[in-house]
Amino acid sequence: MPAVRTGPIIGLTFQVALLATLAGTVGLGAAGWLTGAGYGLVVCAALSTGLSRAGAGALGPADRVTLTRATLVGGVAALTVDSFERPAPVGVLVALASVALVLDAVDGAVARRTGTVSALGARFDMEVDAFLILVLSVDVARPVGTWVLAIGAMRYAFVAAGWVLPWMRGALPPRYWRKVVAATQGIVLVAATADVLPRPLTAAAVAVSLALLVESFGRDVGWLWYRPPRPVRRQKFLVSAVVKEVSR
Repeated sequence: MPAVRTGPIIGLTFQVALLATLAGTVGLGAAGWLTGAGYGLVVCAALSTGLSRAGAGALGPADRVTLTRATLVGGVAALTVDSFERPAPVGVLVALASVALVLDAVDGAVARRTGTVSALGARFDMEVDAFLILVLSVDVARPVGTWVLAIGAMRYAFVAAGWVLPWMRGALPPRYWRKVVAATQGIVLVAATADVLPRPLTAAAVAVSLALLVESFGRDVGWLWYRPPRPVRRQKFLVSAVVKEVSR
């Protein structure tokens, strides 16, 4: 019988509690409830599966910070979907997204300080970031234009391309600029959601943000396409060549 990991269950409990709080304060319709609850269930199931595959019995300290971020993102998603039926509480939405962005700088620092950096934690962090950007781009697309959706869809298109093109599945080297661009997307989209700038200036800022994202993903795709052969492949080639020479 598989072990029950309480971390994801606790995260789901807090997700429902956040949705209930939003419903009791700013209001939350059926669409928002379904979105937030469905998102919470997906996060709980995916995180439980990840822990099982990693052979981990519990979440690390940095993972708990990321789970807190994921809960806030669930609230942002619920409010965004709910805003299609009623005026959105922009202040609450921006506050939740802003705290989630701030915590993005915390979980990595906690992981490094506590020596608990893991592949699961890095993937969890990346998926939460990607979903927050997707949700914010949906919210900003209505006043600015549907082209903003390209920001939120970029990472998922990259993953989908890997299903079709095997060479796109290679591991990318760490690159600090990639993190800068990712942070820029969140900051610009939150500012656009808050509607604190004139509309033309907001559109220009989002356009620049999209251009940076295209450059970053383009560079990654280029590296995957032109990357040098792996050492293992070179070794196999050399061994094959030696065998042929000996057999002559």
